[in-house]
Amino acid sequence: MPCFRCGARQTDPARGASPWKRGVQADHQVLICPRCQTEHDWAADLDRCAVCGSAALVCRLGEVECRDCGHTREAVREAADPDGPGGGRDLVRSGAPPADSGFSEEVAAALSRVLGRGGVAGR
Repeated sequence: MPCFRCGARQTDPARGASPWKRGVQADHQVLICPRCQTEHDWAADLDRCAVCGSAALVCRLGEVECRDCGHTREAVREAADPDGPGGGRDLVRSGAPPADSGFSEEVAAALSRVLGRGGVAGR
C-alpha cells in the first residue's frame, strides 16, 4: 500500500518498528511515509474518533477502531462509480493516489528475490 499523500511505496523493513504511520481516511486504511510525516500536518487529513478525537484509527474487517480509547464503529463504504474504469466495481476514493503501473513489476522482482528464482515467479 502506498503513502496516501505522495504515493511512495514501502521498502523491505529494517529490524525494529516501522517508521510508517497508519491512519484512516474516508473509512479506508492508509499509510503515511516518514517524509510526509515531517513535511506535512499528516494527521489533519485523517478521520478522527467520534469519542476522543484521536487520529489513531485502524480499519479492519469492516470496522474502524480507535487505538487510544477502543471505540469501534462500522466502516461506511462509499458507493461504486458506475462510470469508472471498473464499470461500477471500483470504489470511489477521495485522495487516493493514482494507480502505480510499475507495481506488478515490483511484486514480481520481490518474489524472485524471496523465492530465489532468476526469472519472474511462476514461469
